[in-house]
Amino acid sequence: MELPFVNHVGVRVEQQGGGRSRCTLLVEAHHFNSAGIVHGGALFTLADTAMGAALYPTLAPGEGCATIEIKIGYFKPVVAGALVCTGEIVNRSRTVASLEACIHAGEVLVAKASGTFAVFQRKSEPAT
Repeated sequence: MELPFVNHVGVRVEQQGGGRSRCTLLVEAHHFNSAGIVHGGALFTLADTAMGAALYPTLAPGEGCATIEIKIGYFKPVVAGALVCTGEIVNRSRTVASLEACIHAGEVLVAKASGTFAVFQRKSEPAT
């Protein structure tokens, strides 16, 4: 699957299936904010991607999903290294899914997110 923004940021989907996912991000110079720590938006993108990657394989043919809202808590600053984010479905109905994501730098939990995603029927492309 083509993921232009996710690829641009550097997030990699390593595993997905069974309502779970594992994504990684190798910290690079362009991920830092002006204070010299990884920008919260990079961590948010990692968490959002991991939650979407956990949900996506559960979709039926013709279904799509989109983020409704995400709440994220940042616990520790990140200044280098590789980040690992695990995503997991907490609850799934026909039209809404609740998920969680945990971001670790080594053994240290640096952020945790919870999100709500819409599940919907994709509209067919109009015939031309």
